[in-house]
Amino acid sequence: MTDVKAMRDVAPEAGSAEPGTAWRRIADELAAAIAGGAYAAGDTLPAATVLADQHGVHRHTVRQAFRHLAEQGLVTVSRGRGTQVSARRVPYPLGRRVSLRANLGRIGLVGSGSILSQQQIVGEPETCAALGLEPGAALWRLESLSRADGTPMGTGTHWLSVARFPGFDAAYREAEGSMTAALKAYGIADYVRLSTRLTARLASEREADLLHIEPGAAVMVSLAVDALPDLTPIHLVSSVFAGERMEMVVEPFAE
Repeated sequence: MTDVKAMRDVAPEAGSAEPGTAWRRIADELAAAIAGGAYAAGDTLPAATVLADQHGVHRHTVRQAFRHLAEQGLVTVSRGRGTQVSARRVPYPLGRRVSLRANLGRIGLVGSGSILSQQQIVGEPETCAALGLEPGAALWRLESLSRADGTPMGTGTHWLSVARFPGFDAAYREAEGSMTAALKAYGIADYVRLSTRLTARLASEREADLLHIEPGAAVMVSLAVDALPDLTPIHLVSSVFAGERMEMVVEPFAE
């Protein structure tokens, strides 16, 4: 049997300029509430059934409004977590120098990091080549999680030479996951981005858990090499960013 309430939601209404606008009005009201500060980043919106009762519509109409807001990047619809207000997208400039914490600080956000794992490994040929090392060289492999005002933004897997950076695991821990601060312990006050390769894919279950996003949500993957000012490579990092929270801004002449 056809759901009468669902039919009413898409039927023309008195005084309405066009039919089928119930979901759009709900979406616009919620968007205005988010913009006005009634809902902050991370807040959970009322359930579809609650909003459906408030507006006298079918829950599917509210879910269509949620989908529209998600397409606009305003909310994240997660199974088991409800519909949550998305954190604003953080601009991540890609220039000669790249520092997530510095980028966050410029827009008024506090960056922080934590160490997920650390170990010494025998370097794979491709990884060693990127660092200008012989195949099989001993490497540090460290995993980290970066946050902005407490919100997970991305994970990173880092590789550096053990011979060049003895005890780097301790230095990185002491620097609380800041690569810039850790490198300063070795007399490296400045370094530059040698290359960055960007791709996109779907998040794994582990990545989704770390970043507080849905498994299969879109993530941006960055494979980058940092070097000394003389362009000697010293650091290879593969980063996975929550696509809904980051935007890459290419600034080839920026410092």
